[in-house]
Amino acid sequence: MATVTDPPKAEFRLSMLIYDTRYRSMTIQVVALIGFLLLVGFLISNTVQNLATSGKTVGFGFLTEPAGYDINQVLIEYNNQNSHLRAAFVGLLNTLLVAVLGCITATVIGVIIGVLRLSPNWLIARITTVYVEMFRNVPVLLWIVFAMAILIETLPAPRAFRGDDPEATMKIFDTVAITNRGVYVPEPLFSRSLGDIHLFGTSSMNFDISLDLLLIIAVVVASIFGVRAIKRNADATQEKTGKRPTTWYLTLGTLVVPLLVVLVALGFHLGYPELKGFNFQGGTYLRNSLIALWLALSLYTAAFIAENVRAGILAISAGQTEAAGALGLRPNRIMRLVVLPQALRVIIPPLISQYLNLTKNSSLAIAVGYMDITGTLMGITLNQTGKELETLLLGMLIYLIISLSISALMNWYNNRVKLVER
Repeated sequence: MATVTDPPKAEFRLSMLIYDTRYRSMTIQVVALIGFLLLVGFLISNTVQNLATSGKTVGFGFLTEPAGYDINQVLIEYNNQNSHLRAAFVGLLNTLLVAVLGCITATVIGVIIGVLRLSPNWLIARITTVYVEMFRNVPVLLWIVFAMAILIETLPAPRAFRGDDPEATMKIFDTVAITNRGVYVPEPLFSRSLGDIHLFGTSSMNFDISLDLLLIIAVVVASIFGVRAIKRNADATQEKTGKRPTTWYLTLGTLVVPLLVVLVALGFHLGYPELKGFNFQGGTYLRNSLIALWLALSLYTAAFIAENVRAGILAISAGQTEAAGALGLRPNRIMRLVVLPQALRVIIPPLISQYLNLTKNSSLAIAVGYMDITGTLMGITLNQTGKELETLLLGMLIYLIISLSISALMNWYNNRVKLVER
């Protein structure tokens, strides 16, 4: 009787790491990894040796030393006797402020321009085309400087508001002052404030969080969840009966009423700016550098977002729009329920890149004197302490964390809104 036996297994030989396709790719990856680690080790060793030769040491103790400089736009309390660490934190908050405001404004303008570029009206389509081509083909730095120059040269000085017959007057019922030094708007105040929470007890990083703000945020978040519950209930009713109930008054009440109750309970009122001496006092002060940076980055990035939106809409077959119209859907519902849900698959991936570009372009703020993380940590702190390596590494790490956070958030949203294939 014949028997079948397994063929003898070939013994492993070192030459198989190169000539055997089962091991060759792994060998190449290991060699590349070892080469990369050796290069990193050489760079670190060479850097440490050069610093030692120059009499410099690597350390971050300078962050606890007094900064010794002022910051013109702050969101939290700061003076020049605070540490470099707190100055860097103030600069980081300024960077995040511009990034958040810029992303929101650029998205709104970009979506509007992108839709208008597809308008059948020849004049509107051409005007929006000129806008897109003009902004995206000129460097953003020039737009930032240009916006700053317009604000300084065209707006009135504070002294123009003085006298019985002033050259300039305050806007919106005498509550907003627009000057060549900045814009002064009413400041939210609370007569029955809940106080603050003190975080980071050290003098270098003491940080106060308003309990009033936390309460308002909590109420707004709860209202949003309430609105979503109302929408889910309306969707379920429509699924069962074929008719969608009217819910706009419930949605409006859920969003507005709780917030109004909290504001009344806290004694909300506004503090208005007043001309005292040579400048306005009181209210919230928005420097021209902040406004110029915000405006320029928003308009510049909106031009690219507009093209993303236009491409996303054009990627959807016209037959789907015609079919939805044949079912009796109104144009706004066709756009919201048929076109945009599918277009988002095309719009969101490049939109992430535009948000990242806007955030990184905010580092150009130093051109107009706006003190962001680049101007504080990687600017004045670097020059005063001579810690080039440490400050630049910290700055790179901060921008990396911000960019990865934006990418993670937008990727999560992209997964939430993408169409589920059957």
